Amino acid sequence: MDGISDVAVGVKRGSDELSMYNSPNSGMSSISDGASNGSDNKKPRVEEAPPSRVLHIRKLPNEASDTEVIALGLPFGKVTNILTLKGKNQAFLEMGTEEAAITMRTQAVLQAVSAVQSSGSPSSDVQEVLTAASSPVLRIIIDNMFYPVTLDVLQQIFSKFGTVMKIITFTKNNQFQALLQFSDPVTAQQAKLALDGQNIYNSCCTLRIDFSKLVNLNVKYNNDKSRDYTRPELPAGDGQPSLDPTIAAAFSKDSSSLLGKIPGALNPLSAAAAAAAAAGRVALAGQAGSSGVLLVSNLNEEMVTPQSLFTLFGVYGDVQRVKILYNKKDSSLIQMSDANQAQLAMSHLNGQKMYGKIIRVTLSKHQTVALPRDGLDDQGLTKDYANSPLHRFKKPGSKNFQNIFPPSATLHLSNIPQDVTEDDLRLLFSNAGGTVKAFKFFQDRKMALIQMSTVEEAIQALIDLHNYNMGGNQHLRVSFSKSTI
Repeated sequence: MDGISDVAVGVKRGSDELSMYNSPNSGMSSISDGASNGSDNKKPRVEEAPPSRVLHIRKLPNEASDTEVIALGLPFGKVTNILTLKGKNQAFLEMGTEEAAITMRTQAVLQAVSAVQSSGSPSSDVQEVLTAASSPVLRIIIDNMFYPVTLDVLQQIFSKFGTVMKIITFTKNNQFQALLQFSDPVTAQQAKLALDGQNIYNSCCTLRIDFSKLVNLNVKYNNDKSRDYTRPELPAGDGQPSLDPTIAAAFSKDSSSLLGKIPGALNPLSAAAAAAAAAGRVALAGQAGSSGVLLVSNLNEEMVTPQSLFTLFGVYGDVQRVKILYNKKDSSLIQMSDANQAQLAMSHLNGQKMYGKIIRVTLSKHQTVALPRDGLDDQGLTKDYANSPLHRFKKPGSKNFQNIFPPSATLHLSNIPQDVTEDDLRLLFSNAGGTVKAFKFFQDRKMALIQMSTVEEAIQALIDLHNYNMGGNQHLRVSFSKSTI
């Protein structure tokens, strides 16, 4: 609901026809006294009533609750008091300032005139507005999604306004969308008012928020696509990474405490930052970390190379430089294009198995990765990839940003030559040291899904075969898939 614009009022000036007007009284107590005796004949006409902070709302549906009436006023400012007259289908709403009350009434009158001119039914529109305001579920669309937006990022941002109960994310019409359920409709209204039109990251990932017609979300799985914060016992679902037991236990206690337990999660917004975002002054997430440099440790020093790290971490951003430490070859510094990409890579790759060892990924204190001095041979341990043609995210708004998923056993293949068969691809991936469990061509045969026996095998296959020359200078593209075969 964008405001009170859908609330209808009569267009005649007589008091009996008005659905909403400013009361001549400035306090709720005096209005309460006047309203309780039913003295309709004492109601002043609008032109005779001086402005005040109190609005008189009439022709409310029988089932309208106090929460729903309060939600009508929230887009215009703070609501300080409410008095409902159930028998008369009326209510008095006290706003924080006269200006807020006047603005709310003006918008209502304009909507009423518009509805009558279009042969609409003004009074019936009240029900539509209250229906929207009564839903605790928001529908969120991310425009200009230059960086991926995860379920955890949404939880961090929206939890600043109240308790987030459930989230479901999905892609529809090539747009990333989410359904997010708060504990009550008023909180949902406040979050929508503050966040609609704001950017999650600087100059991109714009939030478009509306109310959902749903009043309760049915979440079956707790994974990276859906989550019920009230039910930590839910399964992860087929082909989805399960939640860490520590994180799952935190769901039932306090969803806000979860933020500090998720590896690589963005720092939660402070109250001041949320307020500034509501005023349109800053992006919601800001910078994810102090730099775009990662420290990767516990590497298999016998097998790891700068190229293998470039290929794997390049799934989550454009790697600029890689440096395997000379005196500690099981560790490496990786410089991403920016801090947001570094956070994304860290959240997806920390704890994954690469060349038989579980790697650890953390943010580095370094701001950049230094190149070796001229004439110094560092045994090929440092590589500059700034001008590599293999970057996946060179183009702003690339569709690649919409297809970033955690490591999984299923790989998505694209740019497949027309003469390449299923047997060719099965043999190619088997030779990479893994076992192919399943395979499926897309209809145009330019893309396919191939499922390895383990996530580690899939990681190895991606490192070895992304950009593999299939002949005729046509190079295979490999990425992780959210699907299973």
